[in-house]
Amino acid sequence: MKMETPALAVPAPAKTSIQVIERMMALLDALANYADPVSLKELSRVSGLHPSTAHRILNDMVATRFVDRVEPGTYRLGMRLLELGNVVKSRLSVREAALDFMRALHRKTQQTVNLSVRQGDEIVYIDRAYSERSGMQVVRAIGGRAPLHLTSTGKLFLSIDDSKAIRAYATRTGLAGHNKNSITDLARFERELSLVRARGYARDNEELELGVRCMAAGIFDDSGKLVAGLSISAPADRLQEEWLEDLVQTAASISATLGYRPSPAA
Repeated sequence: MKMETPALAVPAPAKTSIQVIERMMALLDALANYADPVSLKELSRVSGLHPSTAHRILNDMVATRFVDRVEPGTYRLGMRLLELGNVVKSRLSVREAALDFMRALHRKTQQTVNLSVRQGDEIVYIDRAYSERSGMQVVRAIGGRAPLHLTSTGKLFLSIDDSKAIRAYATRTGLAGHNKNSITDLARFERELSLVRARGYARDNEELELGVRCMAAGIFDDSGKLVAGLSISAPADRLQEEWLEDLVQTAASISATLGYRPSPAA
């Protein structure tokens, strides 16, 4: 007598991990839209999840501290998210956040794109996007330095200083110039910084190097602090005004990556 081999039972498809994660993210996104604790009913409505499903997932997230249960039936984002956010922030450098954006801006303009930070009375170039086709006579090496008052990025940093600090800088450095275009008069330089504040960007009109012009926009971190400057350098006769909008938008995108959120207009 032939024995039949019993068929193996095929397990019913289980909920995939991706599906669970998608539902968790839907609830987290919903919670992020509210400043105050939110009811289960409202979270279910906004996320599109059945109340029992939302309740089950919220319970799991409460246990892992991603969500806080303020009182029975109401929830808010948990402290675990803040802890993880601080870890990400501590590991995310301006250079890492900026590099892909810099390369994209370079591809669009075909000019040198610089990333600089302030150290004392100078800016330091910490990265650049550059190619031979940019036609630049002078390209500052990574790690190179330049006086604040002779560079577009340096002017951004000085523009956020008060008048006392600006005059102290002028006393320390003597506003020494590199060529006939350098601004070495304090009153004229203070007027230049006023323009930078009003415009929200800065220019270097052959003040550091003859034949080279630059424009710069600021990069801000999540606390609103100016942490770096993004600039385009080009031969003086090739710098195009339409690049300014691209530059400002690129700097804003880098700032957003660092967690910066502009204050709403009054």
